[in-house]
Parts: sequence; structure tokens; C-alpha cells
Amino acid sequence: MARITIRIDDDLYARLSVQARNAGLGAATYCRDILERFEGTDPSGYHARFDELHATVIQAFAILATSVGERSPDILQKGLGEARRLLRERGLLDPERDRP
Repeated sequence: MARITIRIDDDLYARLSVQARNAGLGAATYCRDILERFEGTDPSGYHARFDELHATVIQAFAILATSVGERSPDILQKGLGEARRLLRERGLLDPERDRP
């Protein structure tokens, strides 16, 4: 089994220790479990929850955009432009591929 050594600040270590103790695990086992969930090996873990959340948000946005677009296409375009700006600011949209 491979071994890694990392340095973390005291506050993070304290939080991890409390969470590990609450889960009835040692700190190393708790950290391994976190890494396994984060890396997607746990089918009901971190990625699965975010995939469900993303799907719900996309569905809600599609319904909202359709409704606004039917009633006021100009407001829809204005909102989409603002969304693109916010996504670009957060590095979530490639400016070179962004098309209005």
C-alpha cells in the first residue's frame, strides 16, 4: 500500500479529528474514506450528490427559461447575458468559446 504525508493546519486537523472520532474511526481511516468519496469511488457519495443537484438545477433552469422566453424573450436574453458574465468571472465559462 502506498503512503503519503501531508501537512495541514491545526484547525483543520482538529476538525478532522472530531469528525473521525464521531464516526468511530481513526484520523487516517477517516481521511481515506473522504478521499474515496471525493474521487467518485463511493456510488452514493460526493459526486453522486452533486450530480443529482446539478440535474435538478438544470431542469429548474430549463423550465424557468422556457417560461420567461415565451412571455418576454428580451428579458430572457438579458438574463442569459448576465449569467454568462457571472460564469466567466468565476472561471466557469471559456471566454473563447462563449457565444451570446
